[in-house]
Amino acid sequence: MSLITRLVASRLGLPPAARRPVGVERDLVAPMPDGVRLLADRYFPRDDGRAPLILMRSPYDRRGVWDYFAPVLAERGYQVLIQSTRGTVGSGGDFDPRYEADDGPATIEWIRRQPWFGGRMATWGASYLGYVQWALAGADVPEWKAAVIQDGPSEMYHAFFYHGGTFGLGNALRWLVSVYPLDRRRSPLRRIAGQVGALRGLRRGIAHLPLCDADRMSLGCTVGFFQRWLAHEELDEYWAAMDQRGRMSLLAAPVDLVAGWYDFFLPNTLANYAALREAGRRVRLLIGPWTHGAGGFSREAFGESFAWLEAHLKDEPIGLREAPVRLFVTGADRWVELDDWPPPVRAPSRWYLQPDGGLAANLPPDSPPDRYRYDPAHPTPNVGGPILAARAGGPRDNRRLEGRADVLTYTGRELDRDLEIVGPVSVELWVRSSLGHTDFFTRLCDVHPNGRSVNVCDGIIRLRPGRPAADADGLRRLLLELWPAAHQFRRGHRIRLQVSGGVHPRFARNLGTGEPLATSTTMRAADQEVFHDPKHPSAVLLPIR
Repeated sequence: MSLITRLVASRLGLPPAARRPVGVERDLVAPMPDGVRLLADRYFPRDDGRAPLILMRSPYDRRGVWDYFAPVLAERGYQVLIQSTRGTVGSGGDFDPRYEADDGPATIEWIRRQPWFGGRMATWGASYLGYVQWALAGADVPEWKAAVIQDGPSEMYHAFFYHGGTFGLGNALRWLVSVYPLDRRRSPLRRIAGQVGALRGLRRGIAHLPLCDADRMSLGCTVGFFQRWLAHEELDEYWAAMDQRGRMSLLAAPVDLVAGWYDFFLPNTLANYAALREAGRRVRLLIGPWTHGAGGFSREAFGESFAWLEAHLKDEPIGLREAPVRLFVTGADRWVELDDWPPPVRAPSRWYLQPDGGLAANLPPDSPPDRYRYDPAHPTPNVGGPILAARAGGPRDNRRLEGRADVLTYTGRELDRDLEIVGPVSVELWVRSSLGHTDFFTRLCDVHPNGRSVNVCDGIIRLRPGRPAADADGLRRLLLELWPAAHQFRRGHRIRLQVSGGVHPRFARNLGTGEPLATSTTMRAADQEVFHDPKHPSAVLLPIR
């Protein structure tokens, strides 16, 4: 046991391990049915060559951080097999998530033939390492005793690429530049250099039109799978091949789900939890105050996930909580346990948009709509929230954003008592636009006594002609599903709702023409109206607990 592994274990909150030597086998080859060879590294306790196995399948570098993390688990009596998925870090073939439903079961068949496999295994991983676990769900794997899925989606279209019908440009490009340099057969130093160079080019790619050139602007080359993301704007067979939700009821292994309030996969994770519960599967859920990927190595999440493995791989159920759901209430900075998600609440409380920028529980009086112009040539920027950039994401001060002419705000009075919401949040918005093609973005904020406006959750919707239909006066009723939340607005704070036309580059700006996403360059500004009167009572619906 090295000093580094002791420090890592201490950081993760694990108890001291017995002194045991750890072995490593590099570049093990698993052949796939089509002849492609996938590479893997195996870490194992030398005094137990057939210890329970933890499988991680990843498109990212299988060295680096894993050289410190995997030995921590091996010292505690586990084998750890880290496999590079197709087309990454020396594995053959081309990277494409559509292969995972075949490569996962083929990898299991290979594992079964290895002399070091003792017949019991678990899967573990975050983000794409979670997606590959859902892709394995339909396979017959009786040896699969537990799954730890952290921020991992079961489908890609809604969860990542086209939430609300809008293309998640910023997240897509950031993921591209993190994955694509690993797609080349390079040395570790050259892979790192490639990623650094790609990150420098990211700003050029984000600002460029047409979007079909964004990969070339960021990486210096055209990437096939990025082009396919753009080309398939609508939900079709391409995305159906990456949708694992139909396999979920077949997953027999108990599942430990970890999510964050500021993770872009949160809505999908909660839908996965509900589906597993409905199917009668054993599942547990932890939601913390994290951005994407930040929770998995926290003491809270790692400790619970490790206990999950101990219980199901070694039959040592020490430290398992009884409540199926544990979540962090932001604003109150405390953890609570629940019997289910969402918790039972009375009908959501409606807070109506008022004239002069107010927000209140009473219906608004007769009043003219508020107006703003959204200009894609000067797009409304993103501030914080669920983005693939930990330092820029999460809760942020929105005051500068709210000072823009293309952002409307509606703010309630100071609260005379604490107000806590736990559950789904939505916005009913009555709008009219000068264009048939446009977006509306709404964000719920907590305004502190010093004026600081902190984002809690948000959502976006893309409008097309007739979707949704307009009335005779051109008004449309929108229902936006925001990210769920568990948040306490403290006494003396105020509740605020933002309305705008987008958040670039988190979501690709709507150019207003309806032309193909990949090739469009023509931009049209949209004049937007937001209504708040008795016949058109725009409101935010809060799950007050």
